[in-house]
Amino acid sequence: MDRLYEYFIKLLQETDSELFRYIYKDINWDGRMIGITGPRGVGKTTMVLQHIKKALNTKDTLYVTAEDFYFADNRLTDLADIFVKQGGKYLFIDEIHKYKDWSKELKLIYDYHSDLKVVFTGSSVLDIKKGVSDLSRRSVMYHMQGLSFREYLQVFHNISSNIYSLEEVLDQKVKIEGLAHPLPMFQDYLRQGYYPFAKEGDFEIRLRQIINQTLESDIPLYAEMNAATGRKLKQLLAIISKSVPFKPNFTSMAAALSASRNNIADYCLYIEEAGMISQLRNKTGGIKGLGKVEKIYLDNTNLVYNLSDDKPNIGNLRETFFFNQTRVKHPVTSSDFADFKIDDMDFEVGGRGKGQKQLTKTEKGFVVKDDIEFGYRNVIPLWQFGLLY
Repeated sequence: MDRLYEYFIKLLQETDSELFRYIYKDINWDGRMIGITGPRGVGKTTMVLQHIKKALNTKDTLYVTAEDFYFADNRLTDLADIFVKQGGKYLFIDEIHKYKDWSKELKLIYDYHSDLKVVFTGSSVLDIKKGVSDLSRRSVMYHMQGLSFREYLQVFHNISSNIYSLEEVLDQKVKIEGLAHPLPMFQDYLRQGYYPFAKEGDFEIRLRQIINQTLESDIPLYAEMNAATGRKLKQLLAIISKSVPFKPNFTSMAAALSASRNNIADYCLYIEEAGMISQLRNKTGGIKGLGKVEKIYLDNTNLVYNLSDDKPNIGNLRETFFFNQTRVKHPVTSSDFADFKIDDMDFEVGGRGKGQKQLTKTEKGFVVKDDIEFGYRNVIPLWQFGLLY
């Protein structure tokens, strides 16, 4: 326990608490059991430590990571029991999916210690979803995404902006003081602005490590895959990254990977839940995963740059950014007339020369243009959709 506490205090001292992520204010930190999920590297650990630093007393608080060697010989339930007996009130458990049978033990902790508040985080979204069913109504779950363009401006350039609603963006109401020319910063964001750790250097190497760990460890561990199947996940991601926006043909994909056609859909779902890809579905069941998959994108533009052997396709980058930023607060589906549909609105994404042709059959259509600073009528600058969260 002493060593765990020393490690916790050291991390707390090294935590910068200047900027809080978009989701921080939405979390009910007073809940008895809270779960926070999200892909590796998006800042879950930092946000948890920021909350402790801002709002709690370290005398009755403990942060641990389930990857710690302490848990090779000790159980979570035993840790919670000792902690409560010592006056502990707030227990934070990072990377919970690394602990076997974590959901069963959290259930016991919840039932045995009514005065203890528990917050747990996990990067393996699939494993967390599976485990949460064991927790029934005990835990409240939150999902966290990487930096928006708005957050990137604050973190990397100290430029503050309000969060704008989609309606405000479409009504041309965006104004940011100190940002006369957003496009150079926007281009940098597309390349290396989605993950907060980009500030720490060696970004491309660290991102590739996250990709490998996700595909070689997190997913195979959850799905009980062998090493050969884990390698097929990497091959599948490589196929998608070279073809995106990828219109899936599961039969040809199965042939390329020497795998069952039925398995390919499962593989895509695993990779999607792990934060590596996003599948655009039609409106029949749409965002709930019941609709037909029309296109497959890499999850964010940083992944596009990292996995691209050559210069990334600019059209793919634009669509990936739009899908990535808008889906946080809105159900985004495929459109019969344009690239995307949100509610009753159709969006066609392109460059400065993109016209209105695709929108002639829709009542409420918008042209989303890259390479422009300001919009007019139904023409909206692409970068402004990065201000939605």
